[in-house]
This record gives sequence, C-alpha cells and structure tokens, in this order.
Amino acid sequence: MNRRTFLAAGAALPWVVRAAGSGSYTFGLIAKSQGNAVFQVARAGAEQAAKELGAKHGVQIKIDWRTPNEEDAQKQAEAVEQLVLAGADGIAISCSDANKVTDAINRAVASGVPVCTFDSDAPASKRFVTYGVDDLECGRQVMVELAKVMGGHGVVAILAGNQNAPNLQRRVQGVRDEAKKYSGISIRETYYHRETPQDAAARVEQVMQANPDVTGWAFIGGWPLFTEHALKWAPGTIQCVSVDALPAQLAYIRSGHVQKLLAQQCHAWGYRSVALLLDKVHFKKNPPAVKEVSALVPVDRSNVDVYAKNWETWLPR
Repeated sequence: MNRRTFLAAGAALPWVVRAAGSGSYTFGLIAKSQGNAVFQVARAGAEQAAKELGAKHGVQIKIDWRTPNEEDAQKQAEAVEQLVLAGADGIAISCSDANKVTDAINRAVASGVPVCTFDSDAPASKRFVTYGVDDLECGRQVMVELAKVMGGHGVVAILAGNQNAPNLQRRVQGVRDEAKKYSGISIRETYYHRETPQDAAARVEQVMQANPDVTGWAFIGGWPLFTEHALKWAPGTIQCVSVDALPAQLAYIRSGHVQKLLAQQCHAWGYRSVALLLDKVHFKKNPPAVKEVSALVPVDRSNVDVYAKNWETWLPR
C-alpha cells in the first residue's frame, strides 16, 4: 500500500520518521486564497518568523505556501495531503470550509504531522491549537461601533464573504445578536460573495442600488476596501465599520467613507503559527490552551497615521 492509499484510508504512516529536535523544518502554510490581501500579509509574517525564530534557535525553517488561487476547500484538503506526502514537519491552515478539510487534517495528524489553524478554525478536527480573533465577539464589536456612528438608528446591511466559512458565520451571528439591543436599528440582510475585492465591491454597489434606504454597512471582512474607489457614496452619507486595516483600507478612513476599522493581527497569523509549530515539533511544547485569541485593534481618524507606520515593519518595501 502506497502513502496516498494509506492516507485515503485515514491510517497513520508508521514509516514516516520525523527527527525530534532536528535542525531543519518545513512548515506548510495554507490560506484561503491567493488574492485576499490579508493572507499575503500572513505569508509575510510566516516568512519573517521563519527567519527570526530560525536565527534565534539555530534552526532552518522553510515556509511551503500551498494556497489556492481562489477559495476552494477541496483544494485546501488536497494541499494538506500533498504537504504530508512531501514530508512537511507541520501545517498551518485557514479553513474555507471546516467540514471539507477536517478529515484531511485528521489524517495528517495521524501520520505524525501536527496541524494548527489560524483565522478560520476546524473545531471538530485534531488540530492542536487555533489562533485568531474570537469571531462572535468580532461581529459583536463591529455592530457596537456601527451603532455608535449611526446614533442607534438606521438600516444595516452585512457584507459577509464566503457563506461556508465557519469564522464568518460566527461573525454574522455576533453582528445580529448585538443589533437586537438597538430598537432603532434593523438588519436588512446578510450579503455573501466571492472573496475578491472586485466581487465584494460589485456586491456592495448592487445592494445599494436595490436598497437605497440602507444607511449603514457592517463589513465583517474588509474585502471591497482592498481596491480603490469601491464605495460610491459621498463620505459620511453612509456609515461603515469594517474588519481589517491593511494599507489600502486606511485610505477609506482618511476619506471619511469608513468610520472605523477593527484590525485583525493578520501578520501575526503567519508569525504566531510558525512559532506554535516550532514549539510543537522542536521543543515538544504544547500551548496552554487549544484556542489562542488575538485582540482586534480599533483604527479611526484619531490614530490612522500612527497605525499606518506598523506596515513599514510588517511589509517593508
């Protein structure tokens, strides 16, 4: 029986020997899509961690980037299998659809390859840790900030990306739960789309044309703000709060089209994932808890220029 057949059967690979405490490691990094800017930042974080932590601990760390061009959970599952067959020492993955990648994660773990998740979890899998925001709280915080700038009154639309992503489902739930606390606010609908800037911007414009009474947007991901001139309304006429605060998004704070950004620490998705994997395979050290929560960082006009300086370190030109 070859390795592929063994993996398909869900069995461990007893002949795959992984040297304890060796001096060289390859960690697979599987994000949701190549085109989503937050995952490019996560990749930069992973590469930085490989360089810095490798030098600190006297080991060599290689990042094997296996992210599909567009969101495709089946391709993610195949990437997990390919990494195991290629001899990866550990894998970090942001799950597009937990149901479709859980079996692949479990087979990897059974074969001796530890897996952690970042950004979007597969909670029923055998991953040893997940790193990212508390998604329910993230959605709630988006609605708290939006209600403030709307004065507690108006019609809200939710922009929500991939309908199958478990992290986004929980964020939507957080927005809706919090909105119930405001008698003057109603939720028009949750709007899903392919997670590209162009598709997201087109979805927003389509919704606004069909629903001119919408006065507030809750972006539980910053997809449309990764491109220029995505928001067609005059600054201040529609209130908007969005997750993420990448360089392209900061322009919308400065222009007044977006009132607040809630920055995920997406650079740390990559950096921390590498650190957790290195602890696991090199130091034989498990994290203190299965879930490690990363706080959101509020960004508005009062601190946008200070926050922008972070990118000079995270993504140097």
